[in-house]
Amino acid sequence: MATLRMRFALPLVVFVLLVALLGVGLTLDPREVPSPLIGKPAPAFSLPQVAAADRTLSLDQLKGQVFLLNVWASWCVSCRQEHPVLVEFSKRNIIPIYGLNYKDGRDEALAWLKHFGDPYRASAFDEDGKMGIEWGVYGVPETFLVDKHGVIRYKQTGPVTPQDLENKILPLIRELQGAA
Repeated sequence: MATLRMRFALPLVVFVLLVALLGVGLTLDPREVPSPLIGKPAPAFSLPQVAAADRTLSLDQLKGQVFLLNVWASWCVSCRQEHPVLVEFSKRNIIPIYGLNYKDGRDEALAWLKHFGDPYRASAFDEDGKMGIEWGVYGVPETFLVDKHGVIRYKQTGPVTPQDLENKILPLIRELQGAA
């Protein structure tokens, strides 16, 4: 009889533990994926630009300014949701926004920018996704806030919303722009 109880008790305990873990997981915000790169130098890169394959965009060119790096792709549904927010934000000229076109085709990326608007000073063309991997990209869209010294200070996983801009990103931008 005791063996029979143990036979049923063990699966029940395992089931209860799995339900508890699932319950905890459901309370977490999937957009707040921690990045091991926060507070560390941004990975160096030098890639051709989307709009001009004969010109490159590199981290060395961007150092000395606070900037956003937005990882996007023409095939990304969530990018379509966030794009108007970035276009409007770019018109405010608060901070330069650079793009990282991730695992996309150049023609598709150019058509996307022509159709939806281009908020980027320039976009790097990461056709094979290697730069995205070095930056710890889980998926698109993702946006990084990088300080004047090339250190990643913030990472937004998922689409940037107007609320994200006003409540999280803009206060950090102001703080970083004021820092020496």
